[in-house]
Amino acid sequence: MFVGTLADRFNRTKIIGIGVILWSAFTAVSGLAKNFVQLAAPRLFIGIGESAITPTTMSILSDRYDQNKLGFAAGFYYLGVPVGVGISLIIAGYIEPLIGWRGCFYLLGIIGLVLGFLMLFVKDTPRKNIPKTSNPESFWSIMKLLFKVLLMSKSLMFTVLAGTLYHVILGAAQFEVVWAVEDKGFNGNTFAQINGWIFVVFGVLGSLFGGVASDWALRKFNLPRTWFLVILTLLLIPFAFTRYLETDNILFWVGVCTSAFSLGAFYGPVFAVIQELVPAKIRGTVVAFNLLCLNMLGIVPGSLLMGVLSDNLIAQGYENPYTNLLVGFSVMFLILGPPLYYLAGKFYESDKKKLEAAFN
Repeated sequence: MFVGTLADRFNRTKIIGIGVILWSAFTAVSGLAKNFVQLAAPRLFIGIGESAITPTTMSILSDRYDQNKLGFAAGFYYLGVPVGVGISLIIAGYIEPLIGWRGCFYLLGIIGLVLGFLMLFVKDTPRKNIPKTSNPESFWSIMKLLFKVLLMSKSLMFTVLAGTLYHVILGAAQFEVVWAVEDKGFNGNTFAQINGWIFVVFGVLGSLFGGVASDWALRKFNLPRTWFLVILTLLLIPFAFTRYLETDNILFWVGVCTSAFSLGAFYGPVFAVIQELVPAKIRGTVVAFNLLCLNMLGIVPGSLLMGVLSDNLIAQGYENPYTNLLVGFSVMFLILGPPLYYLAGKFYESDKKKLEAAFN
């Protein structure tokens, strides 16, 4: 949240560069760890560094692109998620056996430091709808404005809530490799290699499709982006049941590919909606608030709940505990997600007009 307010007040490319340098340095430091505490402590600073990039980047994109192209811009930016996940799995599968896990941390840390320093020399984009002479708002005034906007916009709240529930599934999906090894009999490195390439290919396709298709549906049919996600959820989530199939069944791999595709397709429409709704002066802060919800209320409880429940099922002797739980989390979202996306779209136009009248 703090970095989000910085993105609304100061040079955004400098904030991104400093954040990348910080998390890359502590990624490299992680390779020196000798015990759990020494590995866990750098993760705190990696998280602080990572918090710098998305609020600032989404704020920049909203100033660079018109509303009818913002879905594509956000989706293209979020190619970093499937590509990053895919490459990390590929590194784990192919390079870790050669240079060890410590070497992987050193390698990625050095690459990140170079990119961070380069980012410091990139010029920021002029901000739209904010007078150049206006003084930066204080942290607390931005916080007050944030909660005022949240209370005024049902569409924003439903969008954030739906995304948070989706990230509960992503939290449970942290056990994807464990599921493949324990329930499906894969070698861990082999599955990481295969899944890495799947994430790179189908995650990228999903990111591009989610951004481009939601922009097209908005222009062609005036279909709210969140209603586009209703359709996408109803079409893709049922593929979660392919986890029950044998690994030599083609539909099993269709399901794995669909999972990567749906992850990529989510981000463009959601972050475009958030940027379109809120006043220009707090775009970075609202994105930061959304990320706070996605992580702290989505991924964290999702991964913890998955861990506790899987331990419990294993202790009771259930077969395929990870498969049953991962499918169960998907069914939960299939029941709750579409109604929330629908309500977000229903109130979108009225909320947007209300916010524009109040803050422009």
